[in-house]
Amino acid sequence: MRAAGIDIGSRSIELVILENGQIAETRYTHTTFDPMAVVKDLVSDVRFDRIVATGYGRNLFEIAFEGETVTEIKAHARGARHDFPEASTILDIGGQDSKVIRTDEAGKVVKFEMNDRCAAGTGKFLEIMARSLGFSIDEFGAAALSQGEELPINSMCTVFAESEVTSLLARGEDRLKIARGLHSSVVRRAMSMLKRVSVQGPVVFTGGVANNPCMVRLLEDLTERKVHVPENPHMAGALGAALIADETMR
Repeated sequence: MRAAGIDIGSRSIELVILENGQIAETRYTHTTFDPMAVVKDLVSDVRFDRIVATGYGRNLFEIAFEGETVTEIKAHARGARHDFPEASTILDIGGQDSKVIRTDEAGKVVKFEMNDRCAAGTGKFLEIMARSLGFSIDEFGAAALSQGEELPINSMCTVFAESEVTSLLARGEDRLKIARGLHSSVVRRAMSMLKRVSVQGPVVFTGGVANNPCMVRLLEDLTERKVHVPENPHMAGALGAALIADETMR
C-alpha cells in the first residue's frame, strides 16, 4: 500500500510517499507561476494508491486532479506528531504564512491561530531582508547567530522594514547586528501567537524557516521553552497529508 501526501505551498511543493506506513520517497521543488503543471510533473512517474493534498494550492489540486485535500492545520499537526508523538504545540513558519497549533493528547487540534494576511514574520520576509543585507537565505541565519548584539527593527511591514534596513546601512550600522534584530522581530511576532494559543511545554518547529539556526536559538531563549525541529521540517505538511492518506486506506 502506497500513500502520497503533497504540500502545495506558495514558495515550494513537497511530496512524500509512504509504503506500508514507512517513508519510501520524498521530493521537493519550487512552485513557479503554474503550480498544477509542477504537480503533474512531480507525480508523473510515482506510483501510489491514494494521494491527499494540503497547502495553499490544495483547492486547485482538488479541481485539477479530482483529489482529496486536508487543511494545513491538520496536516502539520499530524506530520509534527509523527516525529514527536508527545508534541502538543506546533509552530509552522512557511514562505508566506505562519501558524501555531495546539493539540490534545490524542493529537486532535483544539486551537490554532494563523497569520496569512501579509508577509511579515514569514520566510518571504526573511528572504527579502537577507537580500537587502547582501546574504543568501541559506547563510542569513548563521550570520545573524554569529552576532551577540542586535539593532532593533521597529517595523514588521516588509516594505517599511526594508526601508528601515536601508537607512541603517546608510548610517554605517553593522549588518550582522541588523540581521540579528530582524530575526528577533520575527521571533517576537511568533511569540505573540504562541502566548495566545499555548503557553507551556515544548514546541515543534516546522516549515522551511525552521532550518534557520538563529530562529531556533532565539525561540528557545526568548520563550524559555524547548524547541524541537524535525530532520526535514519543510516536509512536515506533506508528511502529515501522506499519513492521513495512509490511515484512510487501513
